[in-house]
Amino acid sequence: MEPKILFYDIETAPNLAYVWGHYQQDVIQHEREWYILCFAWRWGHQKTVHACALPDFPKAYAKDPEDDFNVVKKLHELFDEADIIVAHNGDSFDYKKANARFVKHGLGPASPVASIDTLKVARKHFKFTTNHLNSLGKYLDIGVKTDTGGFKTWAGCMRGDPAAWKTMVKYNKQDINLLYDVYMELRPWMHNHPNWNMYTEENGCPTCGHKKVHRRGYRRTRTMTYVQFKCQKCGAFSRQRVAEKDYRPNIM
Repeated sequence: MEPKILFYDIETAPNLAYVWGHYQQDVIQHEREWYILCFAWRWGHQKTVHACALPDFPKAYAKDPEDDFNVVKKLHELFDEADIIVAHNGDSFDYKKANARFVKHGLGPASPVASIDTLKVARKHFKFTTNHLNSLGKYLDIGVKTDTGGFKTWAGCMRGDPAAWKTMVKYNKQDINLLYDVYMELRPWMHNHPNWNMYTEENGCPTCGHKKVHRRGYRRTRTMTYVQFKCQKCGAFSRQRVAEKDYRPNIM
């Protein structure tokens, strides 16, 4: 048994509003709320990338092409199934957008999960020129996003254009491929990665679960000494507390 890690990415329609001009305009009237167009996902232990889009539910789509209930319900079910969720800028965007639609449709909160935001990891541990997913893929030589052709693809989806939907789903799926690869590259630096051993019956690398970890000396803090290990698969370091000496000062 291993943790179920869900890699996901959401694409939304924009808000619609009336404005007087093109640049830094106040909204005169907000006409329509955003909604989820589609999302893509894969499980960490599987290679297949899936997508769920509004046209996948023909009856509901024909009745109301902006009704995202079925798409949102599917995302809610996946969150319930997952132990860990991974997204780029997920904590600020995807997860909160998902919750906004969950409550809108009366679904309630999904089961609590551990969250990994690769954007936060990039910002915390590195000084990349830019932390955009596409830029990270280029810098690490692992791939790039699919070209969407710009906003016309979003506009086409909102008009019900099949070609636009095909482009959108392809774009969404490639984001998952790139997200997974970026996650794998950055994973050894994720010191707060959810502990893999909490989901299994055997002990191994806390970051990836691999059984081959080599002892690499000691790590010392101000108050404790730890035995240090390095995973032979993912390269992450881990530690185990040594019951040697308590360095905390005596407090009178």
